[in-house]
Amino acid sequence: MTIGSAPYSFHERRNRQDWRRARHAVSPAALARKIGARCPPNVGRHFFASHFFVRKAESINRLMSGRSLKVISWNVNSVRRRLDQLIQLINRWEPDIICLQELKADTGALPTDAFSEAGFPHQAIAAQPGYNGVAILSRLPLEDVQSFCWADKEDARHVFARLKGTSGSGQSNLGIHCVYVPAGGDVPDREVNPKFDFKLRYLDALADHFAGAYGFRDPMIMAGDLNVAPLPNDVWDHAKMKKVITHTEIEIAALERVKRSLNWIDTQREISGDDDPVFTWWSYRAADWESVNKGRRLDHIWVTPELRNAISDVDVLTAVRHWSPPSDHAPVLLQLSLSI
Repeated sequence: MTIGSAPYSFHERRNRQDWRRARHAVSPAALARKIGARCPPNVGRHFFASHFFVRKAESINRLMSGRSLKVISWNVNSVRRRLDQLIQLINRWEPDIICLQELKADTGALPTDAFSEAGFPHQAIAAQPGYNGVAILSRLPLEDVQSFCWADKEDARHVFARLKGTSGSGQSNLGIHCVYVPAGGDVPDREVNPKFDFKLRYLDALADHFAGAYGFRDPMIMAGDLNVAPLPNDVWDHAKMKKVITHTEIEIAALERVKRSLNWIDTQREISGDDDPVFTWWSYRAADWESVNKGRRLDHIWVTPELRNAISDVDVLTAVRHWSPPSDHAPVLLQLSLSI
């Protein structure tokens, strides 16, 4: 990625932890908002900095005492076409859970045996011929598998499962949602564009489901292609994109309602903050997509508040966008410090 003429590689820096520590150490006001001040704000930056490092040490201890749960979300844009790339992704990053969107194959045509041979015998899949389709592939046993259809349309866009015998915060089994939100077509007007109306109704139904079926204390992950880039730095040009589907005000408001349904935590922004440009999607139309860098952050991994302190790291795996034949989406990798 680039910002202007300077290279931008925050998400692949090996020293990102040191960078974040330095930023927080010199920004006590921002740090106070993040960790929650327990005494008057003018007590001094040394208190906030030391409090931050204590919490980081505790987080590291939790990670060392258990292991890191790795979750990858990827809009694969045809899993049969990119099966070799999926195997390469598994071998290189060794995830525990993979959430795939746009499988583009019916259940009988999916390479489920290849998934198992790659180390993922536990599978929760909602599929349909030719388009859509979502899957949760797991090294760990799954239970309570469910698929959902929203907004009065029988699309395979949402599958759910729990990790059997694990506990995210010592209360209940860790739940995983894999979601593929409709793209919405080209015209951002629900009166003249049925696809856009469907997208907005889908987001509303998703918010209602989360608010009605779960509680704030349920440890859950939601991963997928949400087809909305909500923040100004989630698109290459905020001013130019405001009337383009994926970044319109009405879509952002609808996604915010989903987020508030369970006080979901956007793990990417929890790690990088709101000011860093982060993209996960680049159009096929740009041959030199990386230097042009007209990207959008459409792929998200969120967690419920119970898992907030377990967030260890998040990466956009931009290297995968170069693999041939490419998906127009790059995978997102989340690491959680959980005992599993």
